[in-house]
Amino acid sequence: MEKESKNPLEWLRGETGAEPPRPCQVNQEAVSSVDLLDAYSKAVIAVVEGVGPAVVSISVGQETQRSEFEPLGAGSGFAITPDGYLLTNSHVVADAKKIETTFIDGTRLQATLVGTDASTDLAVIRVNASALPYAELGDSSDLRVGQLVIAMGNPLGFQSTVSTGVISALGRTLRSQLGRLIENIIQHTAPLNPGNSGGPLLDAKGRVVGINTAIIAMAQGIGFSIPSNTAKWVVSQLLTQGKVRRSYLGLVGYRRQLDRRIVRFHKLNKDAAVEIVGIEPSGPANSSDLRTGDLVVAINRKDVTSVDEMYSILAEWPVGKPISLSVIRGKERIEMSIIPIEAR
Repeated sequence: MEKESKNPLEWLRGETGAEPPRPCQVNQEAVSSVDLLDAYSKAVIAVVEGVGPAVVSISVGQETQRSEFEPLGAGSGFAITPDGYLLTNSHVVADAKKIETTFIDGTRLQATLVGTDASTDLAVIRVNASALPYAELGDSSDLRVGQLVIAMGNPLGFQSTVSTGVISALGRTLRSQLGRLIENIIQHTAPLNPGNSGGPLLDAKGRVVGINTAIIAMAQGIGFSIPSNTAKWVVSQLLTQGKVRRSYLGLVGYRRQLDRRIVRFHKLNKDAAVEIVGIEPSGPANSSDLRTGDLVVAINRKDVTSVDEMYSILAEWPVGKPISLSVIRGKERIEMSIIPIEAR
């Protein structure tokens, strides 16, 4: 066996007397996949360059005795109209005494709070400006698992942070700061950091499909976003009323597993219901025929098996419009109507 040279230059000069090793070969059939990656890179670059100017850094704080701004927290947001309305997370700007925004060109503008909705962790703020670059809210119902998405933020100002990933799940639920479930949460793999809260989640065409709201730090970078369709509804409420109005019945209940005989007897679609364990004295349910021990199996002909499902239906039901409940009491199935009031 020929002794190998320890000097790599001898291989290059052909001084070893042995046949030189073959260089690494590129699989030409895989070159097309590189073209695909280049195409995706170009798409990401186009989205960043197109939407980046609409993404802002948000600093919240207070004014010092010298009338200087003292930051106490930060996050991201983005313009949704050219006349200065910006969307962000409720937890970023809630209870802020002073809000300052910084655009990627360095422009700093003071912002005022239009309204917040802690139940969806969304808020609208406004700056005194016009002809702003703004992002388009897309249709989140078109999203599919595996779809590529781009998360943007502007935690420090002057430049946007960008990460990419895929939609890993749809229809997730996430507890808000008020303890209620936020429905239809988007779960994705685009890495986030706390400063990106309130930034947009974008599809390959640059349309906002979600608003980044949280990250589980110890779960391999799982990110969550509020769907854009939810944001559209919340924004319309905040712009027209300054708050989100939700219907309220004044019920206290919990999930109750139903006996199979009850399910078969009443021909129910689900094997669980909401048992009423309390009725608020000041709520509309108190003046209805509802009683503790009743089992609510449907609201407006929609099956309900948990209090969260009840909240979900009531959240989208107009205040003051009668709503129907289907209740099982003993062997009877009773239909009744209650006029909800606005939740406080």
